Amino acid sequence: MNESLVNKEAPDFTLLNENGEPVSLSNFRGKKVILYFYPKDMTPGCTTEACDFRDHYESFADLNAVILGVSGDSAERHKKFIEKYDLPFTLLVDEKHEVCKKYGVWVLKKNFGKEYMGIERSTFLIDENGIIMKEWRKVRVKDHIKEVLQYLRDFKGE
Repeated sequence: MNESLVNKEAPDFTLLNENGEPVSLSNFRGKKVILYFYPKDMTPGCTTEACDFRDHYESFADLNAVILGVSGDSAERHKKFIEKYDLPFTLLVDEKHEVCKKYGVWVLKKNFGKEYMGIERSTFLIDENGIIMKEWRKVRVKDHIKEVLQYLRDFKGE
């Protein structure tokens, strides 16, 4: 089981985006960041999750939050995924899984009796100062985005 990162400084990183441009987490200070890790572009669960974030994109923006998706896919594959589903947010390339390891989402998985290393679908909410406010691990796609959005709305109401 991974140690919780809540109330700790989010591990900073620089990864390439879908256009091959470097993006650093620290560039988003002053905004909340929804940092979500997902296994693979163009797969059913990952497509549903990305489209749910897309469909609620304006609501997140209204709450001063940006969305960053991370997987091991290439920039070229991210670009195709973004174009195919009209995704309005950045997808980051973590082909060596270095950032996934920093966040504890590169884990041993089991599927149909086979064990392999892979990305555990997870979401981290990072505040304006770079501190992790909330983490969701082993995410189930159904209603997940609504839960993240509701948490943000409830937090804002405090």
